[in-house]
Amino acid sequence: MLAATRGDGQAPAPDALRGRVVLVTGISGGLGGATALACARAGATVVLCGRKVKPLEAAYDAIEAIDGAAQPAIYPLNLEGATPDDYAALADAVQQQCGRLDGIVHAAAHFDGLRPVDQSKPDDWLRAQQVNHLAPFLLTQACLPLLREADDGAIVFVFDDPARSGKAYWGGYGVAKAALGAFAGILHDETESGTIRVHGLLPAPMRTALRRMAYFGESAPDRESPDAAGATAAWLLTPQAAAWRGRTLDLRTD
Repeated sequence: MLAATRGDGQAPAPDALRGRVVLVTGISGGLGGATALACARAGATVVLCGRKVKPLEAAYDAIEAIDGAAQPAIYPLNLEGATPDDYAALADAVQQQCGRLDGIVHAAAHFDGLRPVDQSKPDDWLRAQQVNHLAPFLLTQACLPLLREADDGAIVFVFDDPARSGKAYWGGYGVAKAALGAFAGILHDETESGTIRVHGLLPAPMRTALRRMAYFGESAPDRESPDAAGATAAWLLTPQAAAWRGRTLDLRTD
């Protein structure tokens, strides 16, 4: 697990990612979409990855509407059933179409509600592992050769509050997020002397569909939009975030 340090949200400077290619998963979710827009505003060519074509097309159009933004790319992929060959094909497509890859933000997440272990369906448990843990591993592994070719590659993993998701009823999601933290720590140990930076991001509570499923009685306006966390995820891809290498930026205020 990457050590967490409280910090303020950051936004990338204009053109901080100009000339770089970044891949963002979970575009149909609040954080993935916000991250993609923030990366595009900072000048990056964004590869939009998600399972639903319409949200991908909407994100594409939103980026195209940004003055001076680089043309994005769309790559539909259902992380629930994707195989190692599918991730290898994704990496090949990025190399062929974009010529490089400088960063990944693993913003995709799957959560299907709170329930005790004895009421968790095996298929749902496996789906949580596939999307929240195995997909980041398989995608990262497939893209490592491309990232190593970059002078300054960066990978951002999005975590959840372990004091919350590691408790009763969080089931497969909590287990997967714990495993993701362990994987990020191992990857950092293996890359800390190279050109690839590993970062963690722990957002403050946000107005997202995932949050509503866990806290359905909560007043949504009391929570911030994903925009600030998305901007910070984009900032972690910039050279200015090098000091946060191997650490988790904790945006929570309480």
